[in-house]
Amino acid sequence: MSEHVAGRERLRLAATRVLETIRGLPRTRFGTALRTNGQVRLGGAIVCTLALVAIVGPVLAPYDPTAQALEARLQGPSLAHPLGTDALGRDVATRLVYGARVSLALAVGATGVRMVLGTAIGLVAAVNGGIVDTVLMRLVDVQLAFPGLVLALVIAGTLGPSLHNVVIALSVVGWATYARVVRGTVLAVKERPFVECARLYGTPKRRIARRHLLPSVVSPVVVLATLNLGTVVLAAAGLSFLGLGAQPPTAEWGTMIADGRQYLRSAPWLITVPGVAIALTVIGCNLLGDGLRDVLDPNHLEDGKRGRP
Repeated sequence: MSEHVAGRERLRLAATRVLETIRGLPRTRFGTALRTNGQVRLGGAIVCTLALVAIVGPVLAPYDPTAQALEARLQGPSLAHPLGTDALGRDVATRLVYGARVSLALAVGATGVRMVLGTAIGLVAAVNGGIVDTVLMRLVDVQLAFPGLVLALVIAGTLGPSLHNVVIALSVVGWATYARVVRGTVLAVKERPFVECARLYGTPKRRIARRHLLPSVVSPVVVLATLNLGTVVLAAAGLSFLGLGAQPPTAEWGTMIADGRQYLRSAPWLITVPGVAIALTVIGCNLLGDGLRDVLDPNHLEDGKRGRP
């Protein structure tokens, strides 16, 4: 009985903290961005709408994304099929909604791995310095020397066509940028008085990194991840278009474009619909990232003002 009471008490405390966080949001820099920055509002609205469609859409979709109806193949937009049907009679709108779940999950997964791996390597390099910093940064230079998409093609082609391998390929080619951003930020913060005081008091490096240095990289990493999200969606669609990502009959935006390219003249909606979805995703992520950079990085605004004629 006491365990149930303790569980309810923990749940009540968690709910209280969530409510306090929501109430305090308007007073934070992100809350200020939502009120004052049009790019954050527009980009956030696009990204949130796409995420909502990916989460809720498959539940409301009236058709099976893989069910074939050859008697209804290549039909134009109608009341029964608002975005038409493909060469196998499958509803394009339903496949678009299911494809949003796959494409966004790929992008979020690859971006998350990039962010964690790059942040860890950049933080370790900046905190330790010396030979550790030299070795890790040379590794970063080697990775950045290869064109990202070409390297992703090589990795995905070597591992074989699958969604998991696409995530691995896109993660391997993108972590170095996060490592360089985190290292540069930490090197600047290390020279500040509060870090010097903690070091003079004998605070271990691990504690300094966790309590003083890691919070300083949250803003640039969040901005970089938001900007990269659209790029990852585009790259994942490109790999799937080339046959290295999602395999038929899985609904994915790049695969949908690949299946519809031979019907470009007779059924242009097969390419237009997923293409517009990819474009909206990239635009929404770029607007959100640019807006967050303006709010979370005051130096960016100051540099822009100095550069004006």
